[in-house]
Amino acid sequence: MEFDLKEEVSRLTPELIDLRRDFHQHPELAFDETRTAKIVAERLLALDLEVVTGVGKTGVVGLLPGKPGGKTVALRADIDALPITEESGRPFKSLNEGKAHACGHDGHTAAVLSVAKILAKHRDKLTHAVKFIFQPAEEIARGATLMVEEGVMRDPHVDAVLSVHLWNSLPVGTVGFRAGPIFSSVDELHIEIKGKGGHGAIPQETIDPIPIAAQVVLGLQHIVSRNISPFQPAVITIGSIQGGTTWNVIPERVSLRGTLRTYDNSLRDYLVERIEDTVRGICLAAGADYEFDDRFLSPPVDNQEAVTAAMRSLAEQAIGADNVITAEQYMTGDDVAFFNRETPGCYFLVGSANPEQGLDRPHHHPKFDFDEGALPIAVELLAKGAMEIFDGV
Repeated sequence: MEFDLKEEVSRLTPELIDLRRDFHQHPELAFDETRTAKIVAERLLALDLEVVTGVGKTGVVGLLPGKPGGKTVALRADIDALPITEESGRPFKSLNEGKAHACGHDGHTAAVLSVAKILAKHRDKLTHAVKFIFQPAEEIARGATLMVEEGVMRDPHVDAVLSVHLWNSLPVGTVGFRAGPIFSSVDELHIEIKGKGGHGAIPQETIDPIPIAAQVVLGLQHIVSRNISPFQPAVITIGSIQGGTTWNVIPERVSLRGTLRTYDNSLRDYLVERIEDTVRGICLAAGADYEFDDRFLSPPVDNQEAVTAAMRSLAEQAIGADNVITAEQYMTGDDVAFFNRETPGCYFLVGSANPEQGLDRPHHHPKFDFDEGALPIAVELLAKGAMEIFDGV
């Protein structure tokens, strides 16, 4: 690298923060990110990149060509927000009622745009192509798979993909890497218990789906504790129970919705079977019927060892080895997993928490915000990775 990257990032930081705050004030939900996509495309075009819009409905892809026959590295940012009413009280809080960037995607988008600006300025120093992927609909785990289906990893073929998540479980100034699974797979569970309704005072003439649903919830909790090894992490959570309309009527149906998380694909397949077996057995014993729908949303986010080791080494050079840690595994999911499944990838966590400033709320919280000091770190590491990742792989 023949220029001072830290100086470039420092010079760009005020614009980076302004851009992040603009995105923060105008959050858009999955597949409705039209304003965000328009700004992204305009900025990439202004840098004289090759730009394609409407990829995966509202995604944007920019290409900074490299030397003929060279490799290609992709940088991915997610651009959608959450259906949450923001309560942060920040001066740049959401202007769109019921929508909020409560997961840091505004920062991811601003960071990758800033990397594009730096690399476009120094394109003559690139030995390979860089593809900038701005992905919609991460929060509903649908954007990445659509972009892959529409060929985002081809023309040119992507040889490595780098992705970042600002992370409020780590203090600002630190960065976490982990080879192998770092985030879990994600399944959405839908269970419908179908009984026979009637008067609440005459239960013997009914098949009450409410206690059956209660047994199902308890039965599902026994699967992880009694059917799999304690050395194989898994989570089964029921997050919604809907049934009945009043206090003295036994309803016909109760609906349960939940999620399944694992790091192992074969374990996931086994648990899906055990979940339905449990529901079937409890309903059969009670004389009820059921419907079961497992919706697979994304596989585990699996970091390729060589790319992750190379990025960790670059991070140690950039911010010091003491600030680079081995990240924990988290049972959260991210459909960046579909990109990592296509080509070697590294998805890493940039610490963004600052408890002294009250910036340590968990992701998806109405009061979520992060220390913007994390943004230049994300930009520097992504830019350094984009330029040098193939040197160490």
